Amino acid sequence: MLIMADANLAYIASGFGAGLVTIGAGYGIGRIAAAAMEGSARNPQSAADVRTSMIISCALIEGVALFGTVVCLLLAVK
Repeated sequence: MLIMADANLAYIASGFGAGLVTIGAGYGIGRIAAAAMEGSARNPQSAADVRTSMIISCALIEGVALFGTVVCLLLAVK
């Protein structure tokens, strides 16, 4: 009975961790997009450079979010 409770807690913790990773990634991408829009509005000539930097940063954040979600799921299976 105790083993079953530990497994259930692992599933709950995994879901909670994956949710936190998703919230953090969404917040980070939102901040990057807001800063990029502000930078493009202030200096329209550099919009292409700002867009490129924003896409690279968003891709890195998504990679970290995917890694965090995979770690949460692996901990739930363990």
